[in-house]
Amino acid sequence: MIETAAQTNEQKHESGLIAYLHGLAKRKDRAALAHLRRGLGKKPGDAMEMYPYVGRFAGERSNEAHERAVFLTAALFADYPDAPQNAGDLGSSVKQIAEKSDSIERRFVALLDADAKDLHYYLRQMFGLLKGNSVPVNWDRLFKDVRNWSHDDRFVQRNWARSFWGSRETKENNDSETTGGIEQ
Repeated sequence: MIETAAQTNEQKHESGLIAYLHGLAKRKDRAALAHLRRGLGKKPGDAMEMYPYVGRFAGERSNEAHERAVFLTAALFADYPDAPQNAGDLGSSVKQIAEKSDSIERRFVALLDADAKDLHYYLRQMFGLLKGNSVPVNWDRLFKDVRNWSHDDRFVQRNWARSFWGSRETKENNDSETTGGIEQ
C-alpha cells in the first residue's frame, strides 16, 4: 500500500501529539495541562487557550475529524495524564468498570450512539468514570478512533462494542447453555 503525503503527515501528527502530551505530563507542566483541560466540555477547537499547545498538531488543512481528534484527545489527556497504558480500545477500558455500576452500560451505549459533534460531552463523562477508577487508557488508539468516529460503516463503534460485550459471558448465556436453551 502506497502512503500519500497527507497520510504520512497525519501519522506524524498522531504519534507526535501523544508523545508531546506524555512529555507535558512527565515534566509536570501544570500550566499547559490546565490550558488543555479548559477544552473539556467545549466543542473541539472552541477553547482558544489550547491552540498554543496543540494547534500545530491539528494541521494546516481543514479536516474536521482530525481537528476534533487532536483537541478532544488533548483535553481528555490533560484531565487524566497519569492514566496507565492499556493495549485495547476504549471498549476494553470501560469493560473494566462495568460491574461497578448499573449505569455504565447505559452510558456506554449512549456514547456509542453519539454523533461526532456531541462526542466531547459523552467522552468527558466516560473519562470521569475511568479516571475515578484508575482504569488504563490507550491514548494512541483513542486518537485514531475519535478521528474515525464519523466513518460510514461505524467500525469504531462496532469495535468498541465488541471489546465491551464480545468476550463477556453473562449469567443469562451461562444459564441457557447449562439448561440446553440455545437453539442451533
